[in-house]
Amino acid sequence: MSDQFLVTGGAGFIGSHLVRRLLADGGRVRVIDNLATGKRERLSDFEGKIEFIEGNLADPDISENALDGVDYVLHQAAVPSVQRSVKNPIETNRANVTATLNLLESCRKHKVRRFVYASSSSAYGDTPVLPKREDMPPNPMSPYALQKFVGERYCQLYFRLYGLETVSLRYFNVFGPSQDPSSEYSAVIPKFATRLSKGDPIVVYGDGEQSRDFTYIDNVVEANILALSAHRAPGAVINVGCGERVTLNQLIKLLEEILKVRATVDYQPARPGDVRDSLADINLARDLLGYQPKVGVTEGLRRTVAWFASNAPGK
Repeated sequence: MSDQFLVTGGAGFIGSHLVRRLLADGGRVRVIDNLATGKRERLSDFEGKIEFIEGNLADPDISENALDGVDYVLHQAAVPSVQRSVKNPIETNRANVTATLNLLESCRKHKVRRFVYASSSSAYGDTPVLPKREDMPPNPMSPYALQKFVGERYCQLYFRLYGLETVSLRYFNVFGPSQDPSSEYSAVIPKFATRLSKGDPIVVYGDGEQSRDFTYIDNVVEANILALSAHRAPGAVINVGCGERVTLNQLIKLLEEILKVRATVDYQPARPGDVRDSLADINLARDLLGYQPKVGVTEGLRRTVAWFASNAPGK
């Protein structure tokens, strides 16, 4: 019998891509999602192939029930927004910390073989040193960043105290097909791509020279799959990025070339909690996971733009 995987937040952007990969690899997949930000339509291709639970992991009973018979957990469920955490720190703490702790405790009781945790590069904060290495002191600048860092530390404690194999992956600005462009808290690439394709102006908070290590979704999925079985990974915190820094102004130029449009940019004051520059050192991921990013930023943007074009309303 194939292994049983639980993907939390499986109706979300990253979670749904993981579900697709696990099914393709022959796994049995259970998804739990409270659909606060996840969308059932992301799972429509998998109807009848997965088990779906609608529920909130901040409820210990729901967390406990979700783990029955599970071998591996890929914990993607979160409220993944710096700005939303600034507005609602208590609500996001419940989603990002309480739910994670409940899940870890349930995994310990059910003797889950490995727990892979979706963390965030925001834990590094705004330290000027680049690239960001896992042995740098964390400096969270928002409730979201702090919540993700707390989750990492809980993972490490559960490994050291109870022997639960945990791996924390610090994602760097993930993007790709099916990412939501419509929310106030949407990531910058789907928001820019959809607005530019319609000829609408785009808003940049700051001067546009802030930089990010934009990481295409296939790279992140691959890192998760590798983390499920890498022998030296338990207890580790590992960057997942491309190791390439792109400013927002450069990103806009790339999108202009791909979409063959001219952007109208509205520069607004920088927002509190936003990090100025981010770049991943991915040597530890190479060493512990055998990870190598296969899709660069430009190719990832082409694939993303093509997906949005073919999935626009009316298509």
